[in-house]
Amino acid sequence: MLVSVLFGITIRLNLLANRGLDYTMTTCQPHTSSYYAASVNQSTNYPQLAGEVRADVCVVGAGFTGISTALHLAERGYNVHVVEANKVGWGASGRNGGQMIGGISGDSKMASTLGLEGERRLWDMGWAGHEIIRERVKTYNIECDLKSGYVDVAIKPRHVRDLQSYYEQLQKFDFPHDYKMLSKQETQDLLGTKAYIGALRNDGNGHVHPLNLCIGEATAAVSLGATIHEYSPVLEIKRGDKATVVTANGSVTADFVVLAGNAYHFLEPKLRGILFPVNSFIIGSEPLSDALVSEINPQDLAVCDPNYILEYFRLSADKRLLFGGRFTYFGSDPEVIKKNLIPRLLKIYPQLANTKFDFGWGGTIGVTANGVPQMGKLAPNIIYSQGYSGHGVNVTHLAGQILADTVGGTLERFDVFANIKPTWIPGQHVFRNQMVALGMMYYKLVDRL
Repeated sequence: MLVSVLFGITIRLNLLANRGLDYTMTTCQPHTSSYYAASVNQSTNYPQLAGEVRADVCVVGAGFTGISTALHLAERGYNVHVVEANKVGWGASGRNGGQMIGGISGDSKMASTLGLEGERRLWDMGWAGHEIIRERVKTYNIECDLKSGYVDVAIKPRHVRDLQSYYEQLQKFDFPHDYKMLSKQETQDLLGTKAYIGALRNDGNGHVHPLNLCIGEATAAVSLGATIHEYSPVLEIKRGDKATVVTANGSVTADFVVLAGNAYHFLEPKLRGILFPVNSFIIGSEPLSDALVSEINPQDLAVCDPNYILEYFRLSADKRLLFGGRFTYFGSDPEVIKKNLIPRLLKIYPQLANTKFDFGWGGTIGVTANGVPQMGKLAPNIIYSQGYSGHGVNVTHLAGQILADTVGGTLERFDVFANIKPTWIPGQHVFRNQMVALGMMYYKLVDRL
């Protein structure tokens, strides 16, 4: 049983496990040297928390979950304080592949608890985050290179069958965006590679500059009255009728506390052992010539393969290729990341053999044992959300809305997640690296079948 659970942690893993990048909570760190940090529209400089503060809601963590929650609450008139150990978007929210993917990881398990209407309900929830993002970009004029267009590619015949099944789901639920199954030749013509034998294009999905999106949403929240504190790592959360979040130089006492630290949060013992912090890595090329762009991705689409330990790529606004993929890795140095990922990329695009790669970086995301995002209560006034297992850009924005609803007393959607009990893995917080490495080895074998 334990082995089967262990292997389940890498289901739909669009990430890379390794034992060289520190996943534990680090404090007072600048942004990693990623393409996103180098191309950010604005730098944040929010003050440290100082003194004793009173708020309606205190949010711990200024990534997508925390900032989305804060913005939803600020729009509803709540007095919100966000407390962040490092910088807005410092973790996975500001480091990920920027692929805006629909659906909720583990939705089949969730649907089984909801009856006949559960499938439709979860389908709609799986796309809600996209609409939240699009609405916010428009409402608050957030410049984050948001674009529609996404391609799931097939490597083996079974992948084509899976994509066909998903295509039929899109039909079943009257999906409002354009989508199309592509033949082998159409796929090769579209992407300029012979690596794939078919694809499903879906213009409901897309891609985005995640750090600019997160910072833009933070700016919007502050404009509506929210307060953000950077470089303010939380030391303790005191429980009571009013919960108090304590930092080195101050505290926030609030009616509600929302924990949104995801894989970087280790304050609460009850959250240990139910979430696996797993590392993901990306390289970024120099700007490509117009000729190369027209050859490999003329329609500016995000691309992802269907493997459990998968590879994904897209173009940035300045026509760099951003590529994340599979390898066995034991370090965090950018040159080592490049050394491991470039050979994988060249198997897809040998025409990039002479291309210089300017960036290599990694980050940590939260993966659950059963694939289902985790929401719950640690106390009547302390709630949390975490573990999006590779679907974070989309689902974090849904989670922020749900958490804001919960603060307001509406628990219908919150309970959909909270009623799925997380799987506790004994010794997970001690042996998580070894467990993730073993799971990765297993799914490497599965991918080869």
